[in-house]
Amino acid sequence: MVSQGSSPSLLEALSSDFLACKICLEQLRAPKTLPCLHTYCQGCLAQLADGGHLRCPECRETVPVPPAGVAAFKTNFFVNGLLDLVRARAGGDLRAGKPACALCPLVGGAGTGGPATARCLDCADDLCQACADGHRCTRQTHTHQVVDLVGYRAGWYDEEARERQAAQCPQHPGEALRFLCQPCSQLLCRECRLDPHLDHPCLPLAEAVRARRPGLEDLLAGVDNSLAELEAARMVEKEALARLREQAARVGTQVEEVTEGVLRALLAQKQEVLGQLRAHVEAAEEAARERLGELESREQVARAAAAFARRVLSLGREAEILSLEGAIAQRLRQLQGCPWMPGPAPCLLPRLELHPGLLDKNCPLLRLSFDEPQLQKDSGKDEAGSQGGDEAQSRTQDGAKFERQGGIQPQSRDGAYTPKEDRVQTPQEDGAQTPKEDRAQTPQEDGAQTPKEGRAQTPLEDEGAQTPRGSRSNKKRKFKGRLKSISREPSPAPGLNLEGSGLLPRPIFSCSFPTRMPGDKRSPRITGLCPFGPREILVADEQNRALKRFSLSGDYRGTVPVPEGCSPCSVAALQGAVAFSAGARLYLISPDGEVQWRRALSLSQASHAVAAMPSGDRVAVSVSGHVEVYNMEGSLATRFIPGGKANRGLRALVFLTASPQGNFVGSDWQQNSVVVCDGLGQVIGEYRGPGLHGCQPGSVSVDKKGYIFLTLREVNKVVILDPKGSLLGDFLTAYHGLEKPRVTTMVDGRHLVVSLSNGTIHVFRVRPPDS
Repeated sequence: MVSQGSSPSLLEALSSDFLACKICLEQLRAPKTLPCLHTYCQGCLAQLADGGHLRCPECRETVPVPPAGVAAFKTNFFVNGLLDLVRARAGGDLRAGKPACALCPLVGGAGTGGPATARCLDCADDLCQACADGHRCTRQTHTHQVVDLVGYRAGWYDEEARERQAAQCPQHPGEALRFLCQPCSQLLCRECRLDPHLDHPCLPLAEAVRARRPGLEDLLAGVDNSLAELEAARMVEKEALARLREQAARVGTQVEEVTEGVLRALLAQKQEVLGQLRAHVEAAEEAARERLGELESREQVARAAAAFARRVLSLGREAEILSLEGAIAQRLRQLQGCPWMPGPAPCLLPRLELHPGLLDKNCPLLRLSFDEPQLQKDSGKDEAGSQGGDEAQSRTQDGAKFERQGGIQPQSRDGAYTPKEDRVQTPQEDGAQTPKEDRAQTPQEDGAQTPKEGRAQTPLEDEGAQTPRGSRSNKKRKFKGRLKSISREPSPAPGLNLEGSGLLPRPIFSCSFPTRMPGDKRSPRITGLCPFGPREILVADEQNRALKRFSLSGDYRGTVPVPEGCSPCSVAALQGAVAFSAGARLYLISPDGEVQWRRALSLSQASHAVAAMPSGDRVAVSVSGHVEVYNMEGSLATRFIPGGKANRGLRALVFLTASPQGNFVGSDWQQNSVVVCDGLGQVIGEYRGPGLHGCQPGSVSVDKKGYIFLTLREVNKVVILDPKGSLLGDFLTAYHGLEKPRVTTMVDGRHLVVSLSNGTIHVFRVRPPDS
């Protein structure tokens, strides 16, 4: 059945790949159709046949090979007809670049006749103008359709040519297939009809098609219904995946909010407890000082009296001793009768009581519960959104309540943290058995249940949907586990080194966009990022040798031309200029691509990191473990090694950035650390702790307050460090869509731009700690 479309020709409605073999990638030759309806060359199928079977290269279905070989597969007459049409449009004998008339040699002999200008669709012959005019005037051919050869070659008459095409019998060349043998289901020509199929009932092709078309159309309608069902199932699967991602992002935000609430409350309690401790110690010290003064005064009086008595007894004469004996005895009796101590000192020793959830691995402060989604067509998304909003609101209220209550409340003796040393027993423990050493005794050890007030509630508990122990709901399936069983292990908790209120900056997702443009020949490989003007970034695409400009919302704004043959690696924007490294050279170019200067760098380093100084008039570049700073004229302004000359050859700064305070932050792959140094190379801080998860430190960026954002590509994280290089915690994780983050940059001190290995860019707004 030829499709009747709006296209001017049949072949334009077919892709060019339709007539190409998927094995040899050339035009089909002797096309054979497999039971899976995929068509290939007979010769290509013969090469794939192995042991009586072959596997379809496209659908991978295993097909048995007929005993007579691949030649016994059905011939695709439909493809043969299209191939004949293609050959007829492009074939013919050529004379002076034009096809020759097919009838002139029959009349005047070989080598006669002019070029063909027309074609008879019924005879499938090319005709010159004279033969075409005569063809229209003869009795036998006056009904034939003779068309212009140029239009025929252009495909204007493909539909008419297809209607006049007749499938040729493969056994009898020149004979068209006209009949269908019903018992054998085989197409026959007149010669085939007279020999083996003479006694078989046969139908003309048109009549056979009319009889069999309804069955095929019914089957096709059934497949269309199946396709509709598959499409609906695919959409449902995509929607479920989208809901999962949305809910995961929502839960991730809740985890961040609850964790910050717990941290805020814990820090508030820390200040309160430390204040109480200081007040208690100061009061005790003041009382002790008063008692010590009184004791020292009495001690001096007693020592003076005793010394006088000893002198009299050792140096005095008998009369002198006897004359003073009464006064000395009275004073000594007075001193003996006076109480030397004013009673036991009222000094209460402090102790610390901790909630068991802080130390008990079996009692996590955070946990997840997994619910089966409600399958509702209309209100599913709305309910999911409102439920997530209610959970977030409940989470926020719980955090506020948590803060008002003072955070984690101390437990009784059963849950108190009792280190082996360095603490005093609580009053409850006086006369009682000391709990197990070196750990917190959990409530489960005494058969007690952990109170809900002492830990962060889960979303299900916020809604009052608790499931009794030992029972499961038919509609809800709960799995409780530590949060780290879902995501990668969090960064080890450092000492709380938080400024001000102690809160960390938070990410707020802004947008995401690809960097591959229509003119790119390869997939982008982003090796450098930098801010470029107001709310704009410059992207170094090393694979496509381009510096691309994008707005923070993802709008493409063209490129900054680079010298021919340069593959930009790292990039930095200065005042009216752009600096980038490529190979072993440092370039400074204008925004329109004019090279202002270039400097040769060391060949011992594969890539060189470039960073713009806060003043915008100097550029720093890492070269073989040291940092070189150039001014706008290309002169070397300074050069230093982080840590001094003693570290010569011991550092390899692969990533480098400059903070607004004028310090340098670099990722040292030789020391596997993050180093912070001032403009003279004096090391301010260096981190090489377990928070790197054994990974080499990646790209570094610094916000306007000096917080350092470090990329850990292998674990899909961006962690945050304080201005002196101490680890504070995770900033971005896989929950935020990070998949192999590559390089980052900070724009306006408020937007962190992260590029992924697949060329995608994520933009996050950095929420300040005090907001």
